Amino acid sequence: MNPTYGGQPYRPEGDPYGGDPYGGDPAPAPRRRGRGPLIAVLAVVLLLVVAGGAFWFLRGQGDDAAPVAAPSGSAVAGEPSTGTDAAEPAPSAAAPESSADPRFAKVGQCVRNEGAAGGKPKLVISGCAAKSYEVLSRIDGATSGERDAEAKCGKVEGYTNWYFFDSELDTLDFVLCLKQR
Repeated sequence: MNPTYGGQPYRPEGDPYGGDPYGGDPAPAPRRRGRGPLIAVLAVVLLLVVAGGAFWFLRGQGDDAAPVAAPSGSAVAGEPSTGTDAAEPAPSAAAPESSADPRFAKVGQCVRNEGAAGGKPKLVISGCAAKSYEVLSRIDGATSGERDAEAKCGKVEGYTNWYFFDSELDTLDFVLCLKQR
């Protein structure tokens, strides 16, 4: 008995199941959606994130932080110093830091207002001269505005003006209690 190889597979006559013994053509696989809608949704989300980030960044670049000076004197109405007064004592502060920004002002240093009279004050660290303000006290920490600054400086002997910096980040807030020279 020699079996024959390579011939047709054995199929009984009269298939009892009435079809192809291998199941015939399978049902077509369900059609997958293209990636177009997914890419479009991701692009819109990315665009919104970028636009929101740009808005947040640019909003922080404006004058949202509200530095305000006291109504009790007039750091607002002060004019830039034009010279020194002979009766004034020698400057009592060390040279200003590398920045003239009032955020770096220390007790004993002087600042002057370069803002327009009646407008927002723009303090800069300066030498102690006529029409400047000596920093008597610096109070770091959250501040809620004018009333808070006035209350904090009310405890400082000899102050004539106050200045506060109120930002969205409370750790950057501070109040300066000033004495006009």
